[in-house]
Amino acid sequence: MVYGLLLQAILIPIIASPFAYLLGKRFGSKAAWFVFAVLLYSTVALLFSAQTNPTDETYNFFPASLNGSATFSSVGHFGLYLDGISMPFAITIYIICTAVALYSVPYMKHRIFEQESVEEPPHAEGEQPSEPKETPATNQRFGLYFALYSLYAAGMVGTVLATNLIELYFFFEFMLVPSYFLIAEFGYGARGRISMMYLLWTHIGALLMLLSFLAIGGATGNFVFLGPGALTSTTAALDIAASLLPWILFALVVGLFVKLAAVGLHVWLPYAHAEAPTPISALLSPAMIGIGAYILIRIFTLLLPTAYVEIGLGLAVWGVITMFYGGIMALAQDDIKRLFAYSSISQMGYIIFGLATATQLGVAGSIFQFVSHGTAKSVLFMVAGLIIVQAGGLRSIKGMGGLASKLPITAVCAAVGFLGLLGFPETNGFQSEWLIFGGGLQLGSQIGPDQNWWLLLSILAVISTVITASYALWTMKRVFFGELPEHLSSIKEGSAYMLGPIIFLAAITILLGVVPGLVDSPLFATISHILALR
Repeated sequence: MVYGLLLQAILIPIIASPFAYLLGKRFGSKAAWFVFAVLLYSTVALLFSAQTNPTDETYNFFPASLNGSATFSSVGHFGLYLDGISMPFAITIYIICTAVALYSVPYMKHRIFEQESVEEPPHAEGEQPSEPKETPATNQRFGLYFALYSLYAAGMVGTVLATNLIELYFFFEFMLVPSYFLIAEFGYGARGRISMMYLLWTHIGALLMLLSFLAIGGATGNFVFLGPGALTSTTAALDIAASLLPWILFALVVGLFVKLAAVGLHVWLPYAHAEAPTPISALLSPAMIGIGAYILIRIFTLLLPTAYVEIGLGLAVWGVITMFYGGIMALAQDDIKRLFAYSSISQMGYIIFGLATATQLGVAGSIFQFVSHGTAKSVLFMVAGLIIVQAGGLRSIKGMGGLASKLPITAVCAAVGFLGLLGFPETNGFQSEWLIFGGGLQLGSQIGPDQNWWLLLSILAVISTVITASYALWTMKRVFFGELPEHLSSIKEGSAYMLGPIIFLAAITILLGVVPGLVDSPLFATISHILALR
């Protein structure tokens, strides 16, 4: 095994960012191929590293001679760690980012030309108008987009590979900056106000998370939570004062539930995800927001397992409410992207409920749900983007209908995405949801003071899938079946740039439903060693 692959997987996209900008200025949208190649290499590097489970790489910020104290040494320790828990998160993020890089070509042409108001050259009578030509001004915009895109991808993966609490916070904030500019520069509507709302909400959540990290590190003298020299739950329990622990839990849960868009802390998400350019929506919703669950699982299982079990029931209630709220709000939407944004809130409720169980089944289901939601929701956002491009910016579901007759490949992929969301058998959504519900029912079947509550919450969680099925199948019917509106009579399938990534992720949605062991075999092997079981 080659040492340093994890570092390469993060560092190369960061180094590639300015080159992506320069190539974009020179070659316009063709710079996508450079970013695609960089992210593909990074994905392969992670896959090679995954052959050794776990894979740990340790580096130092400062020379050993300067590490005069244990605390300073733990802060200066930079590490990357890939195991059965971080593996599904990191590989899913890079697979989606790699696919969406190519999808971005036609979509961002549509968006950038729209923003720059590029005029088509005159054409002879009867001749079809040609595609607008890329200019130095539009090329610079392409360069900016792909430079920010590369940084954003690296920031997300860096967050889930970090071994040090300060390093984790750095990458968490690092991914917020390019995502903010991607919305502010290329978004729709009042993108300046919406991007600022997104930044403020997520940054406040990040600061709360940082306070909890500083409290843990300050009390224990150690900021390392994974790999060599990591802080243990026993040490944490001895060193963290009982009076401080509730505040740490509050800051952790509220700070990271902002990222997860749990109901009450979700206000930013419908605006940011709906108004972001669709390729970024396909990363924000399926990939980024679930990272909050990864951090909670890591901190709770490794450092605070006793507190984790004690607050689990409250988290589960929050998760179930989030499931119902997001699903009901999705039913009420006419804007297709806004519908998918509220759908993501509902899907995060499943993740919250699974991790709240603190059981092997439930936590494994939450992690698998990140993967299944990631592939299915990416497909759906990209389908929405394809319709937007091919239908001249149409986003209203009321203005759609009968599109299966004109977009048969897109319709089939959309069906796979919707079936994955509702947990249909032979999709990865089925595999994740039965694990989540199994974790809740396991607690509902055990004798204890909270047995009846867990049984009730598990039943409600299962019932919530009816709402998911309702908005999924109803949207599928309204968009792809029925009579084709006259204004869509000339619509046609998107280019290979769009269809290729959509088909690829739809295929993964089915593959992981048929062969779930690709995810849950290393996942269960890791969880069985670290999870504090009831």
